[in-house]
Amino acid sequence: MIDVGSTLPEVTFGLMKDGKMTSPHTNDLFGGKRVVVFAVPGAFTPTCSEAHLPGYVALADKIKAKGVDSIICLSVNDAYVMDAWGKSANAEEILMVADGNAFFTKSIGLDMNTSDFGGIRSMRYSMLVEDGEVVKLNVEDPGRFEVSDAETMLNSL
Repeated sequence: MIDVGSTLPEVTFGLMKDGKMTSPHTNDLFGGKRVVVFAVPGAFTPTCSEAHLPGYVALADKIKAKGVDSIICLSVNDAYVMDAWGKSANAEEILMVADGNAFFTKSIGLDMNTSDFGGIRSMRYSMLVEDGEVVKLNVEDPGRFEVSDAETMLNSL
């Protein structure tokens, strides 16, 4: 599993921009930037939609005021689903990034198999990344939502 001090792997993501699919690479999203990323098991799922994403939406300005260039919400979903979820949650300040094939999630060792829920998904976590290097990492225990929330991240910045 990835840890503090690790460099993020170079992969391709999915991201809707101005109504069009784009395919940014790790360096495009994290290179030369200070980024908060939080990952969820699935878009439109209960804890993710009722607490995780809304917390980051509500605190986005305060997080960015701490010198964060961007906030990324990551899920093993496609870019269209992530875009629709972001719009439904008024997440204009959050980059809704898709890891459709779970290449990133698997390569950092934060994948889990939820066969009855949807197959390979991401564990719930948050991290602070500076120029592609993990500076802070908060991984939730299965079924928990205690350390990857926006308030915890804001307080650690």
